[in-house]
Amino acid sequence: MKKRSIILLFACCMAALGTRAQTEYDKGFEISKNLEIFAQIYRNIHLNYVDDVDPGKTMKKAIDAMLSSLDPYTVYYPESDIEDVKMQMLGEYGGIGSLIHQNGKNIYIAEPYEGMPADLAGLKAGDRIVAVNGESTEGKSNADVSSAMRGQAGTELIIKVERNGKILEKKITRKEIKLKAVPYYGFLRDGIGYIVLSEFTQGSAQQVRDAFKALKQENPNMKGIILDLRGNGGGLLNEAVDIVNVFVKRGELIVETKGKVASKNLKSHTRLAPEDTEIPVAVMIDGYSASASEITSGSLQDLDRAIIVGNRSFGKGLVQNVLPMNYNTQMKVTVSKYFIPSGRCIQAIDYAHRDANGKATKVPDSLKTAFSTRNGRTVYDGFGIEPDVEVDMGYYSNLEVALMSKFYVFDYATQYYYAHPTIPAPKDFQITDEIYNDFVKFLSDKDLSYSTITERVLKDLRETAKEEHYLDSIASTIDLLEQRFKAEKEGDLQKHREGVSLLLKREILNRYYYEKGRIEGTLPHDPQISKAIDLLLNQNEYKKILTKK
Repeated sequence: MKKRSIILLFACCMAALGTRAQTEYDKGFEISKNLEIFAQIYRNIHLNYVDDVDPGKTMKKAIDAMLSSLDPYTVYYPESDIEDVKMQMLGEYGGIGSLIHQNGKNIYIAEPYEGMPADLAGLKAGDRIVAVNGESTEGKSNADVSSAMRGQAGTELIIKVERNGKILEKKITRKEIKLKAVPYYGFLRDGIGYIVLSEFTQGSAQQVRDAFKALKQENPNMKGIILDLRGNGGGLLNEAVDIVNVFVKRGELIVETKGKVASKNLKSHTRLAPEDTEIPVAVMIDGYSASASEITSGSLQDLDRAIIVGNRSFGKGLVQNVLPMNYNTQMKVTVSKYFIPSGRCIQAIDYAHRDANGKATKVPDSLKTAFSTRNGRTVYDGFGIEPDVEVDMGYYSNLEVALMSKFYVFDYATQYYYAHPTIPAPKDFQITDEIYNDFVKFLSDKDLSYSTITERVLKDLRETAKEEHYLDSIASTIDLLEQRFKAEKEGDLQKHREGVSLLLKREILNRYYYEKGRIEGTLPHDPQISKAIDLLLNQNEYKKILTKK
């Protein structure tokens, strides 16, 4: 009987292996068949299509279409885009170190980075780029001009700009641009330290560690620290682990990745001595905090080592590897999902399933699972990191959106900069009545038309009433509402003065004190930061948040 059972078990195993082998064979056959069909399709296009076809562009479109059916993060990079890959992964690129933007048909210097070639050569925000290496920028896009300015470190380029009606020519030597992952750190009120982390590139963790040590040295009695990850789209996973390690002891499991290839699955533990495992920590997140930002904030939440303040994060729990390919091309491919200490994956969108329109679906509430933090607090998977304390930042008014999108704030800051050689320090500079009234005067001959929700509702009401044959009887009422609203709208510059003033302050500070000054000068106006400071200073409330509910 025993022998018979063994034979039966052996037969079942062989059958399973046979089924698996057949499945793999079928997949291999399908791959070979479809590759052959694809090659034949392109060959027929090449031989028979009425016009010449660019092989590189055609294949790139085909590859992009195929990869777009998977997820937004699996992408192909031709040789021409390798510099962009380098910038994404290392925060480095060969160039002059400046942001540019397009306003209509013109390209402008938007922000030269402090101490970089563009800045050292004297380029200023507001300079209109006329030509790069003798080639006119007329008709060129923002991407075209950006590409022309990038190149191998050590090479020269000549940029011709127009400033206040004068044409200036600047010879600039490109260099390897390394962006700062920590653009600002300092003290806020009542001994609370503050560190901004803008990206998770190589060396980011060391910059955070160095910033924290500098703050601790400046004030050994620092009462708390805020790590600001708002707007940080992520980057290198190992940097996230090392940043958590600043506040967590060596040997803690921070993230585990799981994918198809078992040999690539890994568990990442903290590996260094921490800087401080006791100081109260608040991490700021928002809807643009993703990937490595979510590993950092989520693991600190799971370990009950920090309170999370702000708004729900993006929800990207996917890990990508960059794979080198032939002809100096590369492919970034999603290889696994990551899981933070509680065991949850925060991936919010299910790219494996699509709705009737072909769009990926969100993870439904019915599939969300409850997990526990170290102290027993309940947290959930499937929709990003939910803050412990939600603070609404509010929204830009339609007026503010119009002022930014039409570059009126930017243009006024340029005018202001050349009329005022100096301004007070960032913490002291304010938008006075004189400055604000001057800005209103600046706008007097500008097209400040913008549409509000109320106007759109009134327009829809007029159209609906016309379709239903009520317009004749209510047209006068709609006219009166539109006239009264127009009068109200004319007062928007005063109604939204606080928000507009903050836009002006941010842009003007940027001209004199670069990114660091802009951050420092606008922090006092940030309600999320203010709330985080209050929580860190109130130890009873801080500990209550981190205790099991």
